[in-house]
Amino acid sequence: PIEVPITKKALVIGGGIAGIQAALDIANCGHQVILVEKEPSIGGHMSQLSETFPTLDCSQCILTPRMVEVAQHPNIKLYTYAELEHLDGFIGNFKATIRLKAKSVDEKICTGCGLCTTKCPQKRIPSEFNAGLGLRTAIYVPFPQAVPNKPVIDKKHCNYYKRGKCKICEKTCPTGAICFDKEDEFVTEDIGAVVVATGFNVLGTEFFPEYGYGRYKDVITGLQFERLASASGPTSGEIRRPSDGTMPKKIVFIACAGSRDPAKGIHYCSKICCMYTAKQAILTRDHIPDSQAFVFYMDIRAPGKMYDEFTRRAVEEYGVNYVRGRVSAIQPTVRPDGSMGYIVRGADTLLGQQVEVDADLVVLAVGIEGAHGAGHLAETLRISYDKYGFFMERHVKLGPVETNTAGVYLAGVCQGAKDIPASVAQGSAAAAKALALFS
Repeated sequence: PIEVPITKKALVIGGGIAGIQAALDIANCGHQVILVEKEPSIGGHMSQLSETFPTLDCSQCILTPRMVEVAQHPNIKLYTYAELEHLDGFIGNFKATIRLKAKSVDEKICTGCGLCTTKCPQKRIPSEFNAGLGLRTAIYVPFPQAVPNKPVIDKKHCNYYKRGKCKICEKTCPTGAICFDKEDEFVTEDIGAVVVATGFNVLGTEFFPEYGYGRYKDVITGLQFERLASASGPTSGEIRRPSDGTMPKKIVFIACAGSRDPAKGIHYCSKICCMYTAKQAILTRDHIPDSQAFVFYMDIRAPGKMYDEFTRRAVEEYGVNYVRGRVSAIQPTVRPDGSMGYIVRGADTLLGQQVEVDADLVVLAVGIEGAHGAGHLAETLRISYDKYGFFMERHVKLGPVETNTAGVYLAGVCQGAKDIPASVAQGSAAAAKALALFS
């Protein structure tokens, strides 16, 4: 047998719950981990959720301790606001080049006091964390529980980078941590295995012209609803209409908005939509007891542990109206009292009749696709990906976390649509493969 020395250090790409799980499992076994996250904070989409199904646990309450554990773990080196630039070598002996995008803030001397964010004059920038519903400043921390809890400067909207004037944050900072002339840096790490956990994106506005998403303010996505229902969201946990700030009394949820729709090019089931729609309908009745919730669905897919019981609970305990049928169109209307409503027209295929609901708010259970830039990353890693942007496993049944490049493993939704428990399990599975290689 031929023996080759290997580097017992892992690179984890993506700081969502799958990447966090993989990094902690490897690090807890005594090996070094490099965790790379392209956003200013780790946490991924799970940090944006209000509660999780089927137990209705507070999402950030169960996620934040793990985020902190990653930041404080002696075996984990965390690079946020960073991306993998190159990967050379082979299994056990990779060389990764990582681009550290300039944050324009020196994290070593920044105390995270937040004074700079309060003084920034650019205060009307749509917040990515709040799915465009809230606003942020040009120098910002994505959300209060962010890890690391240090600000970054958005060069696209910063007055200094646009016009060469301002520097109010620099004058305000008590430690002198602002560095406008800071450039992108490149670091090279020797690693033995790679775990890819880059997550997903929700489908864009162009998928739903018939529903008016992007044109009607009160037609929102499920992710936007999560931010409205979250205590850390733009409305402090009160479900209010984006158009006028009033509490909606009649909410329509449209399942399979994009998923299982060959006409739109998305043939697959996104797996989580039935469940998060039931959860959001329950949250609606909890937050606004005198409200009505309608769910238009194709069929209910709830195969996980306690999932079917959860959807039945939405109907039997909370009185959610489930209508089996598709919605054909949504039309805005002005009511006699002057308020804006939305006529939702669909069909009930069980009763064989047309259905019309005058809704205050419409929530689209939009499907998910591979993360933006997945194709470029796949070429960098020399692994395969499909037309939806999901990375291809070595074998659909016998190698679900391995790729056709030895030493590169997959975890979470980057490999295909799945929920949080499955993402965590796959994160541990990918970590086990890396640990087996190291041993």
